[in-house]
Amino acid sequence: MRVIVVGLGVQGKKRQRIAGELCIATVDPVVNEADYSDVRDVPLSDYDAALLCVPDANKYGLIKYLVSHRKHVLVEKPLLFANFEQFTEVEQMARDSETLLYTAYNHRFEPSIVRAKEIIAQGTLGKVYRCDLFYGNGTATLVRDSLWRDSGAGVIPDLGSHLLDIVAFWFDRPLDDVSLVSSDCYENRAPDHAVFQARKSFPHIHGEMTLLSWRNSFAAHIMGENGSLHLRSLCKWSESEIVLRRRVRPSGRPEEEKWTEPEGDPTWEAEFLHFVRSCQSPTTSLQRDVQIAKGLLGLIEESQSRGK
Repeated sequence: MRVIVVGLGVQGKKRQRIAGELCIATVDPVVNEADYSDVRDVPLSDYDAALLCVPDANKYGLIKYLVSHRKHVLVEKPLLFANFEQFTEVEQMARDSETLLYTAYNHRFEPSIVRAKEIIAQGTLGKVYRCDLFYGNGTATLVRDSLWRDSGAGVIPDLGSHLLDIVAFWFDRPLDDVSLVSSDCYENRAPDHAVFQARKSFPHIHGEMTLLSWRNSFAAHIMGENGSLHLRSLCKWSESEIVLRRRVRPSGRPEEEKWTEPEGDPTWEAEFLHFVRSCQSPTTSLQRDVQIAKGLLGLIEESQSRGK
């Protein structure tokens, strides 16, 4: 597998490092160290797949170009197009050309998030009533210094896409009932703090995201009829923890199991290896991307209407 990295920002350089010797070239129109300024200048015979780390507005055209030339594509989240017909179009193009189009959400490979999915799928919690999520970092100043990042709906597509993907990863529930509770611009031009909810079906979802959490933080609390799950931190920041509490009826101190993961982020390499393996027998499905896009675009529209 020979790959190229398109877009040499923070994510692109990280993808380049993870790909190692498999990366044969880089592409960026403004970064001098890139090998090419336009992906169309890279000889098609030189590579098998592209890792797209570009702004949302550039993704559709690049994906069409690459897939039409039978190149596998890993594209950084979120996958948002001008309309939903474009999802159908590129999905069919990928299937027709027998290539893989994969949207990267590296938290699907976070050990505690994977363990939580397994516990939920086993039915340990019984009916799940509610899931509360918090994702915060302290990047407000860095984002403000970037004209393209501090624009649009800000933190909502950035961190909100991760939260919606985790919900889709854990639960079999639609995301078309997602609504915005609040959207605020405390330090940035675009929203740097937002809260959403989804309450038309179970589990009820409450999500909060911010660029103003001076210590990077992730937490999830899942409440079910037979117990609860509690996640603390991501292993890229510190030791992470997941606690399962089994309910004692009619009341009492619950039985508790705890797992910890050491600090050190395994998710990027695990995701890249998953992508490489999946390219061997490519099956493109954008069903989850469409689901996430419906929820995300609704939040973005609400945020923009409130900002007028």
